[in-house]
Amino acid sequence: MIEEPYRWLEAIANRREYVRDQLKGGSPVFAASLPDGILLLGVGGGQSKVFELFDRHALAGLGHPADLEKIRQAAIDSAHLEAFTRAPEDVSLRRLVGFGLSPQLKLNFEQIFSAPYLIELLLAELGTAPGNDLLLRLHFDGIFQFQSGGIMVAASQPEPEAAARTWLTQGLAGKEKRSDAAEWMLQTWWLLSEKKSFSEAVPPETERRAGWRSAIEGKMIEIGWLDRGGQRTARFETLTAAQLGL
Repeated sequence: MIEEPYRWLEAIANRREYVRDQLKGGSPVFAASLPDGILLLGVGGGQSKVFELFDRHALAGLGHPADLEKIRQAAIDSAHLEAFTRAPEDVSLRRLVGFGLSPQLKLNFEQIFSAPYLIELLLAELGTAPGNDLLLRLHFDGIFQFQSGGIMVAASQPEPEAAARTWLTQGLAGKEKRSDAAEWMLQTWWLLSEKKSFSEAVPPETERRAGWRSAIEGKMIEIGWLDRGGQRTARFETLTAAQLGL
């Protein structure tokens, strides 16, 4: 009986290692808060990676398509229930995640005799100004982090993700156009995919541009845009690379 807690902790550690191993090679996703809205971008091989959730909310993620769809549907159901019982403007990312998605993921992860969700997610909530935007990083075990505006990256491994986020934040400093943000996101995607360093001997911009354009062949760029100046209640729209001049 005394050994049971230690066995559980060991099982959880093994489970965490298993999920991260399964997610290796997953294509990262990005979000950036800009003056005119929030841009989300992902590169996939056929499965969707960027989704609308509700009027001012969107989700992007990597992992198993079935698990992504389960969590997406859970988020949509929670948002619509919140809108029905309260009001559409009361739907908030903090409540959706804090009272819904995070506990669900944590419970699933700690039930060691059931299959874990193979996902890494980021979510976005559009505010009235960039400083009021909310970006959230949600992990497969239910742990999450909020931030107001800025840049968010979701990748399969924590160390490269942190390095990519810092590098992308520096690269987008002072840039306000969607096309600039998308270009830097794609360069970051290529650096992550090729396991390049973000601190030493970073390839020059010409090589990064050529690199992502070559690596994108046979894949699909997905771009979601939450429009701050839109007149519709639903602010999400899908963009193409051509629309941004990429």
